Amino acid sequence: MYSETKFPLVSIITVNYNTDEVTAALLKSLRGVTYPSLEIIVVDNASDSDCAYLKNSFPEILLIKNGCNEGFAGGNNRGIEQAKGDIIFLLNNDTEVDPGFIEPVVKLFMADQSIGIVSPKIHYYHSLGIIQYAGGEPINPFTARGKFIGTGETDNGQYQVPVKTQLGHGAAMAIRRTVFDKVGLLPEKYFLYYEELDFCVQAKNAGFSIWYQPHSLVLHKESMSVGKMSRIKVYYQNRNRLLFIRRNIRGLQGWISRLFFVLISAPLAMLRYIFSYTPRYATEIWKGLIWNLRNTSK
Repeated sequence: MYSETKFPLVSIITVNYNTDEVTAALLKSLRGVTYPSLEIIVVDNASDSDCAYLKNSFPEILLIKNGCNEGFAGGNNRGIEQAKGDIIFLLNNDTEVDPGFIEPVVKLFMADQSIGIVSPKIHYYHSLGIIQYAGGEPINPFTARGKFIGTGETDNGQYQVPVKTQLGHGAAMAIRRTVFDKVGLLPEKYFLYYEELDFCVQAKNAGFSIWYQPHSLVLHKESMSVGKMSRIKVYYQNRNRLLFIRRNIRGLQGWISRLFFVLISAPLAMLRYIFSYTPRYATEIWKGLIWNLRNTSK
């Protein structure tokens, strides 16, 4: 058991956008959490509703209502600005949690002050016992793609040791407050997708390590706000992949990565969408390329 001095305040932040019922399911699961020093912040990104259901059903939360949709990064940043915790735990609203998921994360942070980010083990919510995340491999400097460890595997305890890893998972990422003090908030230029990967790179560059904590478990329903396949998802994933390259991959590798994406990866993806009779998705990739040409500042 932890002593009273070992319960630093943890601020859980989640962003809601037209998914009140999904957010409510997360909040219900958080009511069962065993960690005793906790605040919960819900940031509403200008949903169509007035969030009366959330306000009335969960009076324990701090509800922040944005005047416009600021995306994943901006929404979380508004919560971070109001959070009082020593540890900021970003949780997608389409997750649900194990009651004891916070204690193992706090234990890792307290073991080593150089640990800046901790992500728990993540299972797919709708596929019992199937892993989505058990750590992350480095971003490939040529393709700008990362890879999560264990994805799609049945959890037989094969990833049950806490380890230093390369990437946290944006659906469930606990961050020491001093990381924000040193590198700033999440980069809002991304709006949606890749911002957490960029933030992980900045944290590592600042001297912090990233850890995977398998004794903490989160269940992820995945893509409840934008859909598992949608025009907005295709647009931002492709637009932001190139933005990530521009911001983080330097020198010859950076130019090779740019050329690979613009001349090979993006055209092939557009052709796949065209030949699969979904040209609207090809249009979104093209729009993402044009955005990068028009927005040259990083």
